[in-house]
Amino acid sequence: MEKLIIATRASDLALWQAYHVKERIEKSFPGIKVELNKITSRGDKILDKPLALVGGKGHFTKELEDEMLAGNAHLAVHSLKDVPTYIPEGLELAAITQRQDQSDVFLSHRYHGLEELPQGAVVGTTSLRRRMQLLQKRPDLTIKDLRGNVNTRLRKLKEGEYDAIILAYIGLHRLDLLKDIPCVQKLDFMIPPMGQAALGIEIVSSNDKVREIAMTLNDEDSFLCTKLERDFISKIGAGCSAPVAANAVIKEDTVTIKSMLGYPDGTHIMQEELSAPLLECDGLGNCLAEQMIAKGALEILSKAEKIAFKEEMPQRL
Repeated sequence: MEKLIIATRASDLALWQAYHVKERIEKSFPGIKVELNKITSRGDKILDKPLALVGGKGHFTKELEDEMLAGNAHLAVHSLKDVPTYIPEGLELAAITQRQDQSDVFLSHRYHGLEELPQGAVVGTTSLRRRMQLLQKRPDLTIKDLRGNVNTRLRKLKEGEYDAIILAYIGLHRLDLLKDIPCVQKLDFMIPPMGQAALGIEIVSSNDKVREIAMTLNDEDSFLCTKLERDFISKIGAGCSAPVAANAVIKEDTVTIKSMLGYPDGTHIMQEELSAPLLECDGLGNCLAEQMIAKGALEILSKAEKIAFKEEMPQRL
């Protein structure tokens, strides 16, 4: 194999991730030339409404998968949190890179932390998961939709459209953007979404050489933890935009997965966790989902979808 083509979104963060993977592959396989196939995904095009209102799944992955299935790319680099639990036939999620800092971070030009925000302050986020956890802690806040790439979101914050916004720490760190924001606070109370801060390497299943290349990028602990999270999300039937948090961690020889779901307004919260020895944890994500389903999780999620962004739906749809 002389050339390998990586499918990637064309956003700054996606390109950083793709170039990072490109460099690693070229270092491990110096005889292979790596090229990028830059694609604008549906999720990057739809900026006038929250993705939770658009319907469907794979807003940031489908076009990349189509390119692989058409023979125009050998593998795709995704932010794992954007990858649906269903993978199309002919493709597979072969490797997960080592997961880094999974924190959600509070950003502001006026207030040093969440606790300093005055009553009714406007906070920007499109994530129903973040909205749910913010309003559980601060029900007095006004949550306003926030779309666009990272730089667009930061510009809106700087221009005063929001008192604060919430983003993933890792993207800001990778693009070296934190230095430009005067007030930064990691929100340790927030449970991350499935797959946050890991890259998913999706490949064409029939290409054994590409699988060999992808496996050099894989981190076993990250693969295990994110698999449990994805098992949970799949079992409970939640999409990438649902108000659901799921996070698995390994500490010594024990794996713990915890989850939280509820209404986007911060009410009707259900929070559970399960632990198991590392060698016996294979079904932990499914077990946690079954435990929460038995307590009414599906009914909560069904209602949550109906009330999500309901104040924005008349003028947006």
